[in-house]
Amino acid sequence: MSSIMNRTVTTPNVVEIAPEVKPPTWRAKLSRNPEWFTAALIVVMCVIVGSINPRFFQLATLFDLLHSATTVSLFALGTLVVLASGGIDVSFTAIGALTMYAITKAVFAWWSDAPFALILVVGALGGVVLGVINGVLVHRLKAPSLIVTIGTQYLYRGILLTFVGTTFFMNIPHSMDRFGRIPLFFYHTADGLRAVLPVSVLALVIAAVVTWWLLNRTMMGRGVYAMGGSLAIAERLGYNLRAIHLFVFGYTGMLAGVAGILHVSNNRLANPFDLVGTELDVIAAVILGGARITGGTGTVAGTLLGVVLVTLFNSVLILVGVPSTWQKVIIGAFILIAGTLFALQRKG
Repeated sequence: MSSIMNRTVTTPNVVEIAPEVKPPTWRAKLSRNPEWFTAALIVVMCVIVGSINPRFFQLATLFDLLHSATTVSLFALGTLVVLASGGIDVSFTAIGALTMYAITKAVFAWWSDAPFALILVVGALGGVVLGVINGVLVHRLKAPSLIVTIGTQYLYRGILLTFVGTTFFMNIPHSMDRFGRIPLFFYHTADGLRAVLPVSVLALVIAAVVTWWLLNRTMMGRGVYAMGGSLAIAERLGYNLRAIHLFVFGYTGMLAGVAGILHVSNNRLANPFDLVGTELDVIAAVILGGARITGGTGTVAGTLLGVVLVTLFNSVLILVGVPSTWQKVIIGAFILIAGTLFALQRKG
């Protein structure tokens, strides 16, 4: 009996067969990294243009690209934040035009020696005020942000037309003119030309880093993506929707104000109509960078890649003599292609 009690009872080994893990499809990869599509388009375009004109692969081309893309990139980073929250803002160019023109004209008339840092801060604060107006209206009225920002776009442009003026002038404040001439880096090309990388590119780098940090490392950033995913769920999770609305539109306005001041400094003239009509390019860049118009997605890296793609399109099409109307057709076609691919990968 004791031998039976002391006997060790063993059970047969059971081998569990793990389910077969299928490799991720191209749709799944595109879903996780939608900016790959944009990067691939950029590479293809660079190869094609470079094969036609080998001089395209020069450092001067990169400098020109960064110079052209600075203002659009600042607009796009603000648009990314609004789109990620589930909204849309089309008033940022009006904010940029009103702040840059009004501040430039006021400084030139009353304090032409004002330091550039002060002018930039005032431009940012002016943009914040105009952006917060959008946020307050969207939150209070519970209206679609597209409708609200269309209204404020016309409001801001009306104020510019009625009270400020629209005649462009080249006599800008001295500090803004000096800042626009400061090179971050320059060299002389083989043709004897001076290729300059403007110091304003640093503002773009700072804005990109700050935007990435806000969206990925702060509670406000989590609230932005949560609200973009579902407004009701974000509210049940305890996020302050009013604060998020004020933040996203105020931040967009701030970047628009900074972009306007830098635009005047880089071009050394104040023309409020320079920024009018760039809304399509900016929104196209953000969407081509992987952000969904319905909200909850979008990255800083993808947005900047989208800006590069749109800037390349415009620059290349201008060089080959394509009319501006056809440029819009091509950009619109790529938005449709990108939207179709992203929709297909969500179904996959």
